[in-house]
Amino acid sequence: MLTLVLTRHGLTSRSEPEQHLGQRIDLGLSDTGRAQAAALGRRLGGVAVERIVASPLRRARETAEIIRSGLPDQPAVEIDPRLREMDYGEWEGLTYQQIHERDGAARTRWEADPAANACPGGESGDDVARRATAFLVDLMAWHDARHGSASPDERPVLIVAHSTFDRVLTCVAAGIPVREFRRRLTQDPANLTVLGFEHGGGPNDARIVVLNDTAHLRPPGTLPWG
Repeated sequence: MLTLVLTRHGLTSRSEPEQHLGQRIDLGLSDTGRAQAAALGRRLGGVAVERIVASPLRRARETAEIIRSGLPDQPAVEIDPRLREMDYGEWEGLTYQQIHERDGAARTRWEADPAANACPGGESGDDVARRATAFLVDLMAWHDARHGSASPDERPVLIVAHSTFDRVLTCVAAGIPVREFRRRLTQDPANLTVLGFEHGGGPNDARIVVLNDTAHLRPPGTLPWG
């Protein structure tokens, strides 16, 4: 079975207040973001990961390298441009309030169906879904060629990407309509999400095993959400 461990990069200096950081503003992690990545690395410290694949954007690459340093086997971080965040076009770098003030009608249409409607000058959810699907098809082909039927030495693959990309990929993998990615799913920084492709039904036939687990980022005794 292909097990896909999925996470979002840690926080950057422009993550608060929340704003659209897509492909055009390429930032590294803040001190908090690096600490978040290290915490996830410790959480996965006993997991022998077979591959690590990251978005080419700096915040994802840096997160991947920090997590890698905490793993027992440390495969080189591979870069795949298909894992880039949604291209937010003219909304890049703007807070949600700024977008509503400047482009309210287009924003309302996008929020109603972010799969079919592209960000002005950027991508739609369906555009991101095509990238995510192509990535999953190639990953499953690699897995089948390497492992065939289930084998005892099979190890998970770690993907380090972005909030919207991760949610869209999860929709694709679990057969959830892409237009629902914002309403139904959350991807917090440095969370732990796990998808299991155990049925052999292709890239749209995953089981959601773990979703947006952030217990490693919170003090003991506190709720791992909210």
